[in-house]
Amino acid sequence: MARLDVPDGPGGEAAMIWTLRPELGGMVERMIRGAYQDSILPADERELARMRIAQINDCVACSDFRAPSVLDAGIAPELYENVAAYATYPGYAPRQRLAIEYAERFANEHASIDDEFFGRLRGLFSDEEILDLTLCVAVFLGLGRSLTVLGVDQSCAIDV
Repeated sequence: MARLDVPDGPGGEAAMIWTLRPELGGMVERMIRGAYQDSILPADERELARMRIAQINDCVACSDFRAPSVLDAGIAPELYENVAAYATYPGYAPRQRLAIEYAERFANEHASIDDEFFGRLRGLFSDEEILDLTLCVAVFLGLGRSLTVLGVDQSCAIDV
């Protein structure tokens, strides 16, 4: 149950909360659409980073959400099921594993992202991809924490 009085409407609390500040709701929608439609990262890498952020944030709405564009990419369910065990799950490719680790460090211990870690990132990702991943993770972290803090626990209905 949301901690604010959210109007009833299509998409439930996770969609309608932004109607309380429509001047900013458009910004939120653009951030979400940017992460899903403008990212240059493969959908699986971006989604695995997003799912790790959802777990860290303990955000039910984020954990349950699957964008139609992601569903169309055909990401295997077992990839989602093993995100918390990314370091030992043998089914992840090196880029997938590193994207998850980056999301985890970004959320939990950003100061640990040192030159050595960036060397590993740059060994597998281009500078453009690293920036893209950073911005996607920032969007997922900020919006997920916002929903969690505000007590919004319904699945997001934004079609991205």
